[in-house]
Amino acid sequence: MPLQGGLPLDRDAVSDSDRRQIVWSSVIGTTVEWYDFLIYGTASALVFSKLFFPSFDPLVGTIAAFGSYAVGFLARPLGGVIFGHFGDRVGRKAMLSLTIIIMGLGTFLIGCLPTYAQIGIWAPILLVALRLVQGIGIGGEWGGAVLMVVESVPPGRRGFFGSLVQLGYPLGVVTSIGAFALAGLLPEAEFLAWGWRLPFLASALLVAVGLFIRLRLHETPSFRRVKQRAATAKLPVMEILTEHPRTFLKAVGLKVSEIAYVSIVTVFSIAYVTGPLGLPRSVILNGILIAAVIELFTLPLFGWLSDRYGRRPLFVAACLFSIAFAFPLFTLLDTRDPTIITLTVAVALSFGQGIMFGTGAAWMSELFEARLRYSGASLGFQVGAALSGGFTPLIAAALLTWSAGATWPISVYLIALACVTLLATLAAPETARRAID
Repeated sequence: MPLQGGLPLDRDAVSDSDRRQIVWSSVIGTTVEWYDFLIYGTASALVFSKLFFPSFDPLVGTIAAFGSYAVGFLARPLGGVIFGHFGDRVGRKAMLSLTIIIMGLGTFLIGCLPTYAQIGIWAPILLVALRLVQGIGIGGEWGGAVLMVVESVPPGRRGFFGSLVQLGYPLGVVTSIGAFALAGLLPEAEFLAWGWRLPFLASALLVAVGLFIRLRLHETPSFRRVKQRAATAKLPVMEILTEHPRTFLKAVGLKVSEIAYVSIVTVFSIAYVTGPLGLPRSVILNGILIAAVIELFTLPLFGWLSDRYGRRPLFVAACLFSIAFAFPLFTLLDTRDPTIITLTVAVALSFGQGIMFGTGAAWMSELFEARLRYSGASLGFQVGAALSGGFTPLIAAALLTWSAGATWPISVYLIALACVTLLATLAAPETARRAID
């Protein structure tokens, strides 16, 4: 039996049945977490500007709602630091159980919040506070879920299996958009009065299912080896920032374009299509829903391709697409044609986000050694997400106001971020054929 450090390699340490349980439990758990996080973005575009920031004019109210949305992204690095630290010292499994509880509690309480009309300024304050809780939860969730899988699968398959964990995102989109689509069947007055709360309250049931599944998991072989060698880092985040700053910056750069694209397409576009374009919200919600369903098939494909051809070629292709499609994106949305809008959203998500998202789980994890991997992957992912994803809807709304309704500044912004990711892609090492430890 091949040995590494006196211990069996991953392919010998995890049985096929255990591996299947790890993969699908991670998919289900991340679906619950992303559902919780994403329904806030949908609500920001549809109702929060009316119910929690009503003293502003409609456009400024939308910007304020997107600002509260950004708070969740700003909290994600904090979650990455906290849960990354303990994930590298205590273990991946324990942190995953804790993050899903934190995330679910924050989401459920948002559904219970009084509105501005009921308690005044305390309503947006409490909303932002609970968004912080959500951000901390998702900040620690992603790294643990990905590592549970990537550290447990055979060499040469990490891209494919890592992409399966990423299915939690489109499944979260489908469930969150679907929940709001069902709630949106109510008359407008009832939807604003109480219907918008239902998707948030439903989180309690989803969290219970996800927690039950996660409690049955075993720790990963990579972390078990770290513990047996007594090689855990005392302060993993500080070690990353002081001894591996270039690797950390590459990880951040790999994230910024993808998260900006998805924030524009799934959050800002809702406000843009229903506001300036004057179309029913069902047009853009249906487009996002169909695009997410398509990603259920394309994400595993991109993960498989990255195992076969490498992580870097796929990222380069995605960056070039993001640059080329930045201007056509809004030109096509401006047609106001529901079919064209649906196709535009599907293409933008599948290539502007999907290639990087499906490939990035394995690549981000492979950049860091096992003893620092939870902190490194989480912090790189979440700092990149905070810098571009959290601010992108807010920046886009501000640019739209500054340009008197013109969308070209938003396209330039997307191109600039794609160039940053392209530079990080060319600087990062190819890891598809490297041993995980």
